[in-house]
Amino acid sequence: MRACVPLIVAMLCSLAWADLYSAPSSCRDRCQEAFDRHQPCHCDARCPEFGNCCKDFESLCGHEGFSYSSDAITKEELQSISEKIYRADTNKAQKEDVIINSQNRISPSETRDQVDCCPEPLFTYVNEKLFSKPTYAAFINLLNNYQRATGRGEHFSAQQLAEQDAFLREVMKTAVMKELYAFLHHQNRYSSEQEFVSDLKNMWFGLYSRGNGEEDSSGFEHVFSGEVKKGKVTGFHNWIRFYMQEKEGLVDYYSHIYDGPWDSYPDVLAMQFNWDGYYKEVGSAFIGSSPEFEFALYSLCFIARPGKVCQLSLGGYPLAIQTYTWDKSTYGNGKKYIATAYVVSSTQ
Repeated sequence: MRACVPLIVAMLCSLAWADLYSAPSSCRDRCQEAFDRHQPCHCDARCPEFGNCCKDFESLCGHEGFSYSSDAITKEELQSISEKIYRADTNKAQKEDVIINSQNRISPSETRDQVDCCPEPLFTYVNEKLFSKPTYAAFINLLNNYQRATGRGEHFSAQQLAEQDAFLREVMKTAVMKELYAFLHHQNRYSSEQEFVSDLKNMWFGLYSRGNGEEDSSGFEHVFSGEVKKGKVTGFHNWIRFYMQEKEGLVDYYSHIYDGPWDSYPDVLAMQFNWDGYYKEVGSAFIGSSPEFEFALYSLCFIARPGKVCQLSLGGYPLAIQTYTWDKSTYGNGKKYIATAYVVSSTQ
């Protein structure tokens, strides 16, 4: 196994990769082609996750949801509402509340090497007074309600079901979720707040099977708590969960391939880590955001761009979120569960 490269070499490698990525290549006639490491940029379904798509991937391959609808949500509207949600997140961490040590950055081509390039934890300090805020407390109560191994059915107690409802009640009190509901109501997606909350509960907490026919997964478990499938970490896109597991000695931070441009929270980090014996090759997460902020943006993108790349704007910087639908089972009137949602890029 190779030795960990020094930070300066990793940065040079990353810059070299960026030059390659900007080569004048196209996804024309290449959408959904198999990954080929010899290509300078890619057009497969997972290229947004690894940040190596061709520049025209979204326009040629990432056809956006609701484009057929007379009340389609435009890219400009998504950027506008995401900025409003960003400004409304008064529960986010302040700079002095969270101190991270991102350490060594590697190139995307090195993410499979499973080399620990960072001797120190990611989180140097977190002001845990944040966790006493109602939405944080309600969110944290949910994290240990799941078995991380897929293939094992999930069964909730009355208390755990009540915790799901409590979380939804708390986030709906926030300005962040009020902004989101007002926008979706105006867009004719929901006729009442009750309908909206009911849909959120189904799409995020409804159980479905990722394998063996067991109801072993949900959008919330996958995205925020994390799962292990076929020996690999899947999901696990939340900074609070990461911090708490790292504090317990269950997460070992290895490296990162991307650090966002924001000079205040929320920020974005795409990282590699080991979770109690299982590796996460690329795990992007907001850092320092409130639970309602992440919940709102992921919900927005799943509703407006299901299974597509969703182009947003936060503090003047562009941000892309990818969602995937779970197509093997549905709820309600043929609606699909959320399979996953995560930040894929922030490009100029």
